[in-house]
Amino acid sequence: METIKSYIQKNQQRFLDELFVLLRIPSVSADPKYAPDVIRTAEAVSERLRAAGAENVEIMPTGGHPMVYGEKIIDPKLPTVLVYGHYDVQPADPLELWHTPPFEPVVRDGNIYARGACDDKGQMFMHVKAFELMMQTESLPCNIKFMIEGEEEIGSSNLGPFIRKYKDKLKADVILISDTSIIANDTPSITVGLRGLTYVEVEITGPNIDLHSGVYGGAVANPINTLCKMIASLHDADNHITIPGFYDKVKTVSKEERAEMDKAPFNLNDYKKHLDIGDVWGEKGYTTRERTSIRPTLDVNGIWGGYTGEGAKTVLPSKAFAKISMRLVPGQDSDEVTALFRKHFESIAPSSVKVVVRPHHGGNPVVVPTDTIAYKAASKAMEESFGKKPIPAREGGSIPIVALFEDVLGLKSILMGFGLDSDAIHSPNEHYGVFNYLKGIETIPLFYKYFAEYSKTK
Repeated sequence: METIKSYIQKNQQRFLDELFVLLRIPSVSADPKYAPDVIRTAEAVSERLRAAGAENVEIMPTGGHPMVYGEKIIDPKLPTVLVYGHYDVQPADPLELWHTPPFEPVVRDGNIYARGACDDKGQMFMHVKAFELMMQTESLPCNIKFMIEGEEEIGSSNLGPFIRKYKDKLKADVILISDTSIIANDTPSITVGLRGLTYVEVEITGPNIDLHSGVYGGAVANPINTLCKMIASLHDADNHITIPGFYDKVKTVSKEERAEMDKAPFNLNDYKKHLDIGDVWGEKGYTTRERTSIRPTLDVNGIWGGYTGEGAKTVLPSKAFAKISMRLVPGQDSDEVTALFRKHFESIAPSSVKVVVRPHHGGNPVVVPTDTIAYKAASKAMEESFGKKPIPAREGGSIPIVALFEDVLGLKSILMGFGLDSDAIHSPNEHYGVFNYLKGIETIPLFYKYFAEYSKTK
């Protein structure tokens, strides 16, 4: 441990400077105008992997943005860890809400502020630096492979075909991912559950053109009004989702497990204060932490239509649109829930409008077992690094590829993230603690140490 800490202390500023190089490149995968920047980021990641000691580093084409691959095989007989991360980022909009430019990283109050600081460049780059540390201190105890993609923020649609094509190349014993969070800097945790996702866009069409609201208002259905009513009907008075069959396959979490989850520190007043809200909201019969981890949800992520420019325009619009996401829990299947949503949403539309439901992307929920060698190694590593045994915790977010990895590669994943829920990922002023970044670099080599040790005794 002293060797690890000494190396980090000696190289701390360089570790930050090299991360800042990545953070300055706007690798927004969702917007085609940033495609050259996505390529530049892939090149930068591959350069850092080579510099750290990786071999057979490649920028591999997919049906979209490329995959960065690298490896270090010290002995084929030893266990192999496959590291997954992503170098693409969310759009930075709305830009006016950022306190500093999103692609000009700064350290303020102990935090690195930039788009992608936490999700996922900062967390992905911890693994590159931890690998460098092990190579430089001659302490790499097992084989390592890196698979860093550029499409996670747009659904990883090309990842499935990629891992099927290169299944032999990606052979490993476990997948290690840092794209999740810990409960707090003094309360480490390991993510053992992730919700699934289905994401759709709906289009409501009324008249064939925009109409004068004085001439036609009251006689022709307004698609925006109709869409709002349809969306409002998707929850009942207890905030249960009203789609028939939606809950049929939801696996109920036992009272015992809920009681264990409740042991994690959580202050509702601090939660409300941090978000500047008067009260929380959600499904009746569940706590705030349960609502964001073990229960499914349905949320409108965007809604638009009609005239939204300066001044007034008395228009009855022809169309209205909304983007809707549903977070899923174990037992639910993304494709099945998408089909249930489509059937229900079309059925509740009045005959005065037409409905189109366009599925975007999705993924299935995951529960990670806590009795594996890999989990025990992660737990031991975090306990040594933080001085406290980590709590197994379920998270509300989705990493659809975790289920894909298990299905195609037959591998379980260890979700050993170091972010905080307050890091504002996907939002303006995203940030990542310098403490968390360096603590990740400190902890990851310990995972390799214990994973190699425990593998010998299995």
